[in-house]
Amino acid sequence: MLYTIESIAKQIGAKRLGNLDTNIDWLLTDSRSLCFPEETLFFALPTKRSDGSKYIPDLYARGVRNFVVSSKLNDNKTYNNCNFLLVPNPLKALQKLAEQHREQFQIPVIGITGSNGKTIVKEWLHQLLSSERNIVRSPRSYNSQIGVPISVWQMSETSELGIFEAGISETGEMRSLQSIIKPTIGVLTNIGGAHQENFFSLQEKCMEKLLLFKDSEVIIYNGDNELISNCVAKSMFTAREIAWSCKDMDRPLYISGIKKESESTTISYRYLEMDNSYCIPFIDDASIENSLNCLAVCLYLMLSPEQITQRMAHLEPIAMRLEVKEGKNNCVLINDSYNSDLASLDIALDFLYRRSLSKGLKRTLILSDLLETGQSTTTLYRKVAQLVHSRGIEKIIGVGNEISSCASRFDIEKYFFPNTEALQASDVFKKLKNEIILVKGSRSFDFDIVSENLELKVHETILEINLNALINNLNYYRSKLKPETKMVCMVKAFAYGAGSYEIAKTLQEHRVDYLAVAVADEGSDLRKAGITGSIIIMNPEMTAFKTLFDYKLEPEVYSFHLLDALIKEAEKEGITNFPIHIKLDTGMHRLGFAVEEVPALIKRLKAQNAVIPRSVFSHMVGSDSDQFDAFTRRQIELFDKASTELQTSFPHKILRHICNSAGIERFPEAQLDMVRLGIGLYGVSPIDNSIIYNVSTLKTTILQIRNVASEDTVGYSRKGHLTRDSRIAAIPIGYADGLNRHLGNGKGYCLVNGKKAFYVGNICMDVCMIDVTDIDCKEGDKVIIFGDDLPITVLSDMLETIPYEVLTSVSTRVKRIYFQD
Repeated sequence: MLYTIESIAKQIGAKRLGNLDTNIDWLLTDSRSLCFPEETLFFALPTKRSDGSKYIPDLYARGVRNFVVSSKLNDNKTYNNCNFLLVPNPLKALQKLAEQHREQFQIPVIGITGSNGKTIVKEWLHQLLSSERNIVRSPRSYNSQIGVPISVWQMSETSELGIFEAGISETGEMRSLQSIIKPTIGVLTNIGGAHQENFFSLQEKCMEKLLLFKDSEVIIYNGDNELISNCVAKSMFTAREIAWSCKDMDRPLYISGIKKESESTTISYRYLEMDNSYCIPFIDDASIENSLNCLAVCLYLMLSPEQITQRMAHLEPIAMRLEVKEGKNNCVLINDSYNSDLASLDIALDFLYRRSLSKGLKRTLILSDLLETGQSTTTLYRKVAQLVHSRGIEKIIGVGNEISSCASRFDIEKYFFPNTEALQASDVFKKLKNEIILVKGSRSFDFDIVSENLELKVHETILEINLNALINNLNYYRSKLKPETKMVCMVKAFAYGAGSYEIAKTLQEHRVDYLAVAVADEGSDLRKAGITGSIIIMNPEMTAFKTLFDYKLEPEVYSFHLLDALIKEAEKEGITNFPIHIKLDTGMHRLGFAVEEVPALIKRLKAQNAVIPRSVFSHMVGSDSDQFDAFTRRQIELFDKASTELQTSFPHKILRHICNSAGIERFPEAQLDMVRLGIGLYGVSPIDNSIIYNVSTLKTTILQIRNVASEDTVGYSRKGHLTRDSRIAAIPIGYADGLNRHLGNGKGYCLVNGKKAFYVGNICMDVCMIDVTDIDCKEGDKVIIFGDDLPITVLSDMLETIPYEVLTSVSTRVKRIYFQD
């Protein structure tokens, strides 16, 4: 649905500057995701740390001519033939526009909120309902104050059902989302501890989430959850309730039986005094709960029991991620073969484009027919071709009759096949070399097989890195800073084992001020990979000065010996005002100038112009423990005095920083100009070893299971003594992968299908053995070494060490897989 810029201005109550007549089809809040500049309206959203208006010059140069800005805009005379819509608050304007757009539709809309399961319930409902309805839904997990209006904007004349997620992190947020979504059907998945820090209690959070349903026709929830049931009663909504229950036969939807088999679950239920059942291909409790919420929606929408039974049996797992994997022949593989529509294609292509900018790889798209979009084939693939062109795709491999019929629209290297089998039988895959490949397909095309064939399989053990969790951790600490406080993020030691480039790339996209690595080679590798932001070298070697200069890497300087050598080399190279970071020793006694050396340091710095102090910092010794608070405050006092002395001696701004991850939380008064975020970025609180948002999951698979008699032993040196006849599984991970040998002989354990499996005998170099006697498992099942359900801090406690050591011990031979919601 196209809107004129004039009508949009009226809808959001904007003062319009400019008279360019244009239609708007795309809303943009992130300048990096620009696709169709001529039809785009950019909302310059202000944040605590930045303002979207600073990206207007770049967007204007790229062809955008329509902008929503705050009334603080100073000058628009440098922009010709464009429109500025002045509003007090661009975010509120975005939400208002989506709200007005929603008013145009009188169709059923499902609103989903809760602590977990929102995206899975949304995607499963799409699987269950899309055969008879054209559905518009939130792309991925677009459920925020910005994501919801972008999602609702997708509603069009062809939409017959809407399914939208709503997520909140503090009180007061749900009212605006409710006015945008206006759900007729409400689903509350569950209430848990996620984003709890901004709520006084779980009850307060539940009541806030329930605001989404204040005008809904029906509310669906777990009637056995006492907290939710009490909150629904207190909300005094007049909507119908479908509170399913496994305990109360008087509930509208009574779950009379749940029977788990080895790979499936049969669920029996009674609704309107009729008994029926269905089977899902999952056995975990979360999937069962998600299916029950979907069941209630399907029943309300009057699907027959036969339809429900048939469709539930074919539910497919939801991978809410864009997986980055190493492919064959020096290819990078982005696997998104789980859903396929125009909105998710746009997101995936944007992801590919950003990841390809510095790798020098050819951009390739493997795409199936986009099914059930409600658009004509001609219109749909015209838009697909525009997306492909705008993202710089150089090769397309199309699969399906519809996309093949529109092959002429793609003016690039192209190959088309009627089905996946024909693609597999061709020689196209053999020609894929030095390419970054997005695999994007509708479920019926079985593109998981395509992805599997392209993936380089070198090791059964992988380390999964959740980039969303990383950003959640970043934002968690950012929320504790003043808007003007800058941040250094530590990516040394291979980004604490997570992989330097992908982590640095993600942090650069989220505009951190500095990255920090240990040595110059780490920094130069990041530069070669395309990292352009400022990089601090914490431990510069004397032999690496040329690398520092060539790659614009800013060294820490902690002694006169290092300073003099650096100045001499810079002067030799004809370099002036090269930025350095002065380290002061206020109590760590590891590296740094003594505070009494500051006058001499100032004198030496003023006597030359080869280097210039960019920042001055020190390192807290015990900021994570209150027993050292007096010492920490003394450090802060010493640093404040010495760093102020340095600053007053120079006319330019010298950034001061002393807070580490723990200091950010415990000593907010010491934020100064900048802070340094290390272990907290990777999800571990240094204060109490709790997990903030888990970033890394180390997993492997069972290679073999054998029965071992009680009188036998397991492993080298016959260390694995048994007390009973046992089932022993071998898994392909050992101390060469980073699994500490001290976890062996029953000291540590991993998880197999959610159950503890203790290590038996000595851990070998490449393999170890675990006891699975009491666990229902088979060869090929996944094994979690650490992750969401087995926090890394549990392992570090077993080993009487710190999480840093466990994270950084994961070998580089372990394949890293990155994913993003």
